[in-house]
Amino acid sequence: MIKHLKLTKAVVAMALGIVALIVAKIMENYKMEGNQVALFVAGVLFIASALVFLYPIVFAKKADKDGKSVELQPVEKEPENQALNAS
Repeated sequence: MIKHLKLTKAVVAMALGIVALIVAKIMENYKMEGNQVALFVAGVLFIASALVFLYPIVFAKKADKDGKSVELQPVEKEPENQALNAS
């Protein structure tokens, strides 16, 4: 089972990106300078939040019920000629 996903930083970055986007649109409507900077900040925050959302999924480790990490080793295969001789 995948351990707890800590996504509070991603949610905060997403919320700040939305706020920066709203500020950029308001500045654009009132024809204020600096709306491109606010739009840039919103874009950077959206990209950062997307990366933080993906981080726990990409680097997740499998854990058992007790929360201990589990080593995932492939199961060894029997040689095919021994399997045919046994049957």
